[in-house]
Amino acid sequence: MSTDVSVILLFALAGFLLGGAYSTWKTARKLAIALAVLAVLAAAGGIAWWVGS
Repeated sequence: MSTDVSVILLFALAGFLLGGAYSTWKTARKLAIALAVLAVLAAAGGIAWWVGS
């Protein structure tokens, strides 16, 4: 798998996790915060992989 595909997949995962955090915010705040943290980690990983290549 190329680096570009990996970066795109990490950004897509981050977007998916942010959507989940947004949709669960009113019902399960702890889960929403956990999803947001995971989204930030996925986005940071994508940026680091992109800059490092």
